[in-house]
Amino acid sequence: MTGPEPAMSRHWCSAIPGGVRVAVQVMPNAKKTEVVGVQDEALKIRLQAPALEGRANEALIRYLARQLDVPKSAITLTHGQTNKRKLLEVKAPGLTPEQVQQVLLHP
Repeated sequence: MTGPEPAMSRHWCSAIPGGVRVAVQVMPNAKKTEVVGVQDEALKIRLQAPALEGRANEALIRYLARQLDVPKSAITLTHGQTNKRKLLEVKAPGLTPEQVQQVLLHP
């Protein structure tokens, strides 16, 4: 999947006080964990972990923390604990939606 237009891709990532909010759609049980692209205003991420007992949520937080270079404790899953569509908040002062977009879509 090719990258979206920059204006379009910002819909999945927005600024909040002290950080950013990220909308994701996860695809558990993948061969490897990776960003696929943006679809329907959400960042689509394949996760190697199964959607069982919160393992996919934990893997998602670990992956985002590693990619964004923030502690896992800075990331909170605010909506979608049991859904494939999730909303996360990354509390990292100075982190902008543009930086998140650059890191996750253009590694």
